[in-house]
Amino acid sequence: MKNYELRIIDTELINKIFRFCLYILFPLYELGSYAQVSTTIDSTTIEIGEEIRYKMQVEADSTQIVVFPEGQTFMPLEVIESYKTDTTKNANKFNLIKEYALTQFDSGSYTIPRQKVMIGNQVFFTDSLQVEVRDVLVDTTKQKMYEIKPLVEVDASFFNWKKYLWWFLGVLILAAVIALLLFRRKKRKEAKEEELPPYERAILALKRIDESHLLEQDSHKEYYSQLSDTARKYIDEEVYDHAMESTTDELIERLDQEIKTGSLKLDKHTIEELKTVLKTADMAKFAKSKPDIGTAKADRNVIERVINETKEAIPEPTEEELLADEEYRREVAEKKRRKKIIIGSLVGIGTIMVTLMIFIAIKGYHTVKDTLLGHPTKELAETEWISSTYGSPPVTISTPKVLIRNNFQLTEEQKQILMGNETFVYGSLLGNFYIAVSTIQFNQPQQEVDLEKAVEGAIKGMEGQGAKNITFKTDEYETLKGAKGLKVFGELEGENPISKKTQKAEYLMLYFGEGGGFQQIIVVYSKEDRYAKDVAQRIINSVELKNAE
Repeated sequence: MKNYELRIIDTELINKIFRFCLYILFPLYELGSYAQVSTTIDSTTIEIGEEIRYKMQVEADSTQIVVFPEGQTFMPLEVIESYKTDTTKNANKFNLIKEYALTQFDSGSYTIPRQKVMIGNQVFFTDSLQVEVRDVLVDTTKQKMYEIKPLVEVDASFFNWKKYLWWFLGVLILAAVIALLLFRRKKRKEAKEEELPPYERAILALKRIDESHLLEQDSHKEYYSQLSDTARKYIDEEVYDHAMESTTDELIERLDQEIKTGSLKLDKHTIEELKTVLKTADMAKFAKSKPDIGTAKADRNVIERVINETKEAIPEPTEEELLADEEYRREVAEKKRRKKIIIGSLVGIGTIMVTLMIFIAIKGYHTVKDTLLGHPTKELAETEWISSTYGSPPVTISTPKVLIRNNFQLTEEQKQILMGNETFVYGSLLGNFYIAVSTIQFNQPQQEVDLEKAVEGAIKGMEGQGAKNITFKTDEYETLKGAKGLKVFGELEGENPISKKTQKAEYLMLYFGEGGGFQQIIVVYSKEDRYAKDVAQRIINSVELKNAE
């Protein structure tokens, strides 16, 4: 009986302890269930520079604040972009998705470290992930290879004046052309007016005074200056040739004398009116007098009346006077024409010289000289090149000019071994530029062609054509498409057949033993030619054998 009671007590005690523990631990269990963090990446293997999408997904209570990692926390991988957080709601919970774009520019195996996420007051760490970054494979058999270019000086100044010089020069030339056109237009207009008779020019001057509105602008001094000059100039040309530099009293006195002698049949009252207007003009010019507008307009009408009456008062010129005047006008016109031609020529020469100096400063003396006067090799470089296939076994090559076939007669012994000997050339060996492509097809396929003997034969052939002091170096050579051969290069001397002077030259030779035959390419050019080396290298780089494709 006692033992049974003890077992009952023990069972009840255990149940109480279990309920107590469940009561205490249950809130903690519920708290942990509110937040979950997971991470994924779209790829574990990339090439250098490619993008990895790192996705972080968080499920949390709607009342909790979630803080995602920011900055370069993914080192050694680099964050190239952090995208906006995508949020969706599910009942009383939020599902948040945060994405990052990561990359790496060095190959190798990398570990994306654990990332810290704050959810409310709790800290969560994601799992670390492994990523493999591979090198980018380059197919060198399909991509053209070029020789390393020489160093080029770069203007390190803050302001690159050469870049803007062309714009400034263009604007300057345009402004000069516009100014020249306006100047010529003005001169033509003035010349056309000068061809008018004095009376018509004087009336035209009065009309311009009326259209100038000088009185409305309170420019009395300028108004009376033009009015006085119009009258004086007409009298200077028709009556008294010192009227422009004479004072008012001197001019009136001279007109009185002309009336007394009968040379000028002008009324005395008209002379007095002219004197009054000229005196008023002197006061306006030198004493800053300002007559009223009515008086000024009346003075203008007086000047017109004086000009009209003076024209009628001048006797008709004799035939001799007309002839002398016509001859004088012709001489004056001829002098003006010669003067215009001289000035125009000087302006044109000056413009050309300034333009040349600017181009020389920018492009250099030799470039400008060769562009203007011409240079044979420069023309070869700038012409449209021709890509063609020559001989058998075929050789494909790009040249500025088409190569001309030059067949050689084979001996009977050579015919037993060779099917043919084809050579295509441009220029001469000791000229400014020389290109030769030779191909030989063997009757019987040979395992190997002795290229060294071929080089010796080529050098002897050049010596036979007048070359001397020949130096050479050899090197292995491979075309862009994989045909292997021998490259020979060096210098030689010889007499140029055109200039008859000894010149130094450089040469490049390529030798191949492909397709059951033999191929030889030779390029010879003057060492002093500024453009020849680039042209020769371009030709050599274009060489390909069809069976190597």
